[in-house]
Amino acid sequence: MYSAFGSSSLGGNAVRSASRVFLTQGKIQANCPRLLARRALATSPARHLPQRWPDARTEKENIVKLLYNIGSRKEVEQYLRHFSSVESQKFAVIKVGGAVLTDELDTLASSLTFLNNVGLYPIVVHGAGPQLNKLLEAAGVEPQYHEGIRITDRKTLEIARSLFQAENLKLVEALERLGTRARPIPGGVFVADYLDKERYGLVGKIVGVKKEMIQSSIQAGALPILTSLAETPDGQILNVNADVAAGELARVLEPLKVVYLNEKNGLINGSTGEKISVINLDEEYESLLKEPWFKYGTKLKIAQIKELLDHLPRSSSVAIISAEHLHKELFTDSGAGTLIRRGHRLFRHKRLQDVDTDRLRSLFQLDAAVRSGQSSAAQYFKYLEGHPAYGIYGDESYQAVAIVIEPRADTAGPSVPVLDKFLATKAGTLNNVTDNVWNLLTRDYPRLAWVVPHDDPNLTWHFERATGSVTRGRQTVFWYGFEDMEEVKQCVTNLLGDAAEPAPAAATTTTTTTAPTGTRAFSTLAATARARFAGVTRRAMSTATPTRTTPARVGLIGARGYTGQEFINLLNHHPNLDLAYVSSRELQGQRLASYRKASLDYVNLQPADLKDVTDVDCWVMALPNGVCAPFVNAVNEIPLDRRPLILDLSADYRFDDTWTYGLPEFNRAEVRQARAVSNPGCYATGSQLALAPLLAHLDPAQAPTVFGVSGYSGAGTKPSPKNDPEFLKDNLIAYALTDHIHEREITHQLRRLRPFLPAAADHAKGSDEVLTTPAAFVPHVAPYFQGIHLTVSLPLRTKLTSREVRELYETAYGAEQLVHVTSEIPLVRDNAGRHSVTLGGFGVHSSGRRAVVVATIDNLLKGAATQAVQNINLALGLDEYASIPRD
Repeated sequence: MYSAFGSSSLGGNAVRSASRVFLTQGKIQANCPRLLARRALATSPARHLPQRWPDARTEKENIVKLLYNIGSRKEVEQYLRHFSSVESQKFAVIKVGGAVLTDELDTLASSLTFLNNVGLYPIVVHGAGPQLNKLLEAAGVEPQYHEGIRITDRKTLEIARSLFQAENLKLVEALERLGTRARPIPGGVFVADYLDKERYGLVGKIVGVKKEMIQSSIQAGALPILTSLAETPDGQILNVNADVAAGELARVLEPLKVVYLNEKNGLINGSTGEKISVINLDEEYESLLKEPWFKYGTKLKIAQIKELLDHLPRSSSVAIISAEHLHKELFTDSGAGTLIRRGHRLFRHKRLQDVDTDRLRSLFQLDAAVRSGQSSAAQYFKYLEGHPAYGIYGDESYQAVAIVIEPRADTAGPSVPVLDKFLATKAGTLNNVTDNVWNLLTRDYPRLAWVVPHDDPNLTWHFERATGSVTRGRQTVFWYGFEDMEEVKQCVTNLLGDAAEPAPAAATTTTTTTAPTGTRAFSTLAATARARFAGVTRRAMSTATPTRTTPARVGLIGARGYTGQEFINLLNHHPNLDLAYVSSRELQGQRLASYRKASLDYVNLQPADLKDVTDVDCWVMALPNGVCAPFVNAVNEIPLDRRPLILDLSADYRFDDTWTYGLPEFNRAEVRQARAVSNPGCYATGSQLALAPLLAHLDPAQAPTVFGVSGYSGAGTKPSPKNDPEFLKDNLIAYALTDHIHEREITHQLRRLRPFLPAAADHAKGSDEVLTTPAAFVPHVAPYFQGIHLTVSLPLRTKLTSREVRELYETAYGAEQLVHVTSEIPLVRDNAGRHSVTLGGFGVHSSGRRAVVVATIDNLLKGAATQAVQNINLALGLDEYASIPRD
């Protein structure tokens, strides 16, 4: 069974969502040591702390170590990366009930400080209902309610306003005592109109949210603490229920986390008395309405949550948990209480014809065999069509798909279905679609078997869903539903085959007490497996592994420039590549001091010399544009069976269809088979990665625009104003305003890209060509040495939100090790010297018809030398990332 749930191992349950509102009602138990609440750390560069504070990095590391007590290292690090990748004001909205402010103020402050100490910025909205009732009673004012809404007259509002301000300051001061900067915001955020002045008096209905005060607070490094009081446009203060205020704030901010805290640690099924783990509203809400126990407060609360989620992205969810489990909810896969989400409608099909094969083909880009070039989606589809019985399970958005192969009726042996594929995007993992699909298929198959490598880092996930397992050699067979051990033995034999390594002493069998229930604990799967059972053809699905026993030898033509030197630096650490020749006319006879593996002198190779060299596996051309053709022609005279790989760093062959364009994120399979690779340009690499996920959504009548700025190393070593630091000082130079070669390269290559784009299937169907209007590119050079900034403006054919745009990029690049996606606008200085591309910002115009994406890339590394090594690794059958540091 091959399974690939995106590239992230984020448990669907801990990031189980995208939006959570924290509603704290009742008592909070803080399990975070009080020593954690010493000060607030921030990831924002705007945060400036007094010198008296201890070192931020050291304290954060200590806090993360403490987090490991409640979750694995992998869980904690992934969640912190995930949380810190969102905009600070979009982490969480926390609704705090009045009872918490009265009974557990210190614990609440400690909990908020704990979150802030790991760089998170929750937004707090509090009420003060119990306190208000006491003050009204003392003032002789009897509280009045209508349909659960407090009727508010002027006396009540006067007392409420004074109370809310006092409670707000009380929480702020408690935070400040612990070293956490906080800002009181008693008003000015919520804009309201009268809900019904005649019936409710001075009670408001929120009609707008002003984010400026919240943003200002966070940018200053302070937690925003809000009351639920609102104001009319003419300044009249109105009372608003704090739950409602928190919900309206969530609609506007679309926070990553929405959590309700209750004393029961979730919702209880009134018929069984058991806690409900997950509610998928799209599938279950109507049936819940028919349940006899689903009424009164429970019904109202779920209806409110449904109304909130209907206005948030589908990836949003709400968790209802107890206060004492808040930390577990945030930082572990297992979660704590009840998860409520809209979910996705699921499908089950028995024929490939009933599936949207274009979208399924896109999902197969996550399959290791397809990515490595060993197989293709078309080959697998042909295999399925030739099999008499199988099941395809997934969700309507194709975020997750599982394929179960059923045994042939005419085959001897036990009739046990095999889980052969389980593929999911990163969004599918984060949104728990994988669990939904698993639950659906297990209802149809009372017994199931599958195979996983024994060193798979996510074996826990499999053990939780299996009733038994056997490890033989390097494979582990999992199953559930078996009762006869003889049947188990036959199953293992059929799955592992005769080639399985016999290791009876090492074989272990594990039996659990419960069958798979689709528990919300989930880890992604990244390993491949082999499947053969009861007539199912065995197909090796592992990624290519290096077969070379001695290092390959590389010849470098034109090593004088910056890119050549960076390439040599990477070879210094490469376990499978050695530098055999380095050629430069100007440096002939000099020692290559930067190469540390051996003593090597520059030579001056001529084109005719190359065809006589027999000990080189790859020639790298690091020459200016228009120069390398004679060298290439000489290599091409070598018989094909002995001809070395050629990799050209110039632009000479980027438009030549007889060469392979080496952008591995889009065409790994082609690069693996290539003998001549044209390395993409630096600007072109960053631009294509920034454009590709939205190709299917672009307005065909308008051109996307790329505004590019490079450090002056991109202008080469030949003296010119574009690489003169003095001329560039306090300056920015635009050049090649139209028809730059990268402009043509971007458009030419993206038009060939469609088969490789996971995100392009939905809207590109029926289109003859993507990127109908050529991209416009305007380059600039800046007074810094290294790194590229790209601001890419993309006109859209249909409306999208910034969240939807970001999810397209996360889906497209979720499995990529050299492409990082973040909500923040990436900075050149953060990416300079790194080997990856960072994509972020994801702004969308108020019309929803124009998106802006920002990319940063090091022009000498991923824009040149790193990508060259990546391509050579692939073409020579080596580890793709050998010698390339992961940022």
